[in-house]
Order: sequence, then structure tokens, then C-alpha cells
Amino acid sequence: MPRHIAVIMDGNGRWAKQRFMPRVAGHQRGVEALREVVKACRTLGVEYLTVFAFSSENWRRPADEVSFLMSLFLKMLEREVAKLHQNNIRLKIIGDRSRFDDKLRQTMQDAEQLTAGNTALTLTIAANYGGRWDMMNAVQNMLGEHPELARGFSEEDLSPYLAMSDAPEPDLFIRTGGEQRISNFMLWQLAYTELYFTDTLWPAFGQKELEKAIASYQRRERRFGRTSEQLGGGQNDKGAPHA
Repeated sequence: MPRHIAVIMDGNGRWAKQRFMPRVAGHQRGVEALREVVKACRTLGVEYLTVFAFSSENWRRPADEVSFLMSLFLKMLEREVAKLHQNNIRLKIIGDRSRFDDKLRQTMQDAEQLTAGNTALTLTIAANYGGRWDMMNAVQNMLGEHPELARGFSEEDLSPYLAMSDAPEPDLFIRTGGEQRISNFMLWQLAYTELYFTDTLWPAFGQKELEKAIASYQRRERRFGRTSEQLGGGQNDKGAPHA
């Protein structure tokens, strides 16, 4: 079972369009899909789930859609945090919060504080997040605290300043909606992650689709630069030769 799953939840607008519904209806249904996936991860024993809710590039969308997404995010936090807390789920939010209004920022902070001690699953929501921003922000914060590192630093020096420094790197990355791109999501952390792409649109993605992705992951061999022979004598867990 992968410890950490990262997801780009793509296809809300197309799901709605296929049903002759406004795009916002797709986003609303997407929240229900997220609720189902969170529940499934907790049941299956996944320890970390990180989802890309709103990228730094999404501000380019139509103003009314951006406004709706901000409102939906606020409502989701207000409605769901108590349930997350009851189910021992920790909520973490990563990204640049400076463009969010005061009420949303305060709600984020309150939600994180309420669930900080929970241990069954860590749900991380990336909002106004970008992988390049994450790395640039980490470098700036690191050099702010340790200016002497401007002459040179290691991965170990930088890692504590990244947004996901308290979580293991993702084992499995899932992107719904048919696109096969990482789209500036967790660029540092996905270096050795297994990638899984599906045509299923996010509002239609549930436990069965999640289990398909996990099954694909479980059939793979993760070598991290080593050979099959180094890992297990050329045989995988099912006794078949490695590719």
C-alpha cells in the first residue's frame, strides 16, 4: 500500500459540460469525489493524501469561476473540518495564502489547528500552490535563516524549508481527466514517484478508480536507480521476471 498518494483532480468542468451543466456544478461534484477518496484512503491505510485544489496558474480563469472556487473552498472547510476531526484526520494546507481574503486565511488556520494532533491520515490541500514557487520560497526562507549557505548548500539543507517537509515523498501520483502532465505540482517531491494517468474525470473518480490506480502501482518495481538484481535477484513479488 502506498504511504503517500498525490492527486491532480482534473476534469470538473468537462464533466459538467458533458451533462449540459455549468462548470461550477462540476466543482461541486468534485468536492463529493474528494470526500469519497479521503474516506477510501483512510480505510485502505494510506497515511498521506495530497490533492491539487487550486494552482497559482488558476487565477487566469474567468473571474466568476475563481470567485466561486474561493467560496466553495471556504464552505468546504466550514462544513468538512469537524468531520475530518471526528475521523482522526489531520488537515494541512500548502501554498501562498497572500492572495486569499482574511476570512479564508483565518478559516484555514483554525482548521489546521483543530486537526493538528490527528494521526489516521494527513490530508494536504495545495491551494495557490506551484512547484516552482515551493522551491523558490524554500530557498528564500533557507537563506533568510542561514545566509552563509549562499556560498553553497545541499538537498538536506533545503528540504526542511519545502512545503511538504513533514511528509514522505509521494509513492503514487494520480492525474484524472486524460491529461498526462505534472503541471507544476510538487516538482521536487515527485522525482521518484510512480505516475498514473486516467481518462476518468475527477467527479466520476471514486474508491473503485482509486483501487485501480493502487493496483497499477503495486505491479511496478521501484528501483531508485538500482538494478532488479540488486533489489531481489531479478524476480518480483509474484515470482515473474522483472521488465
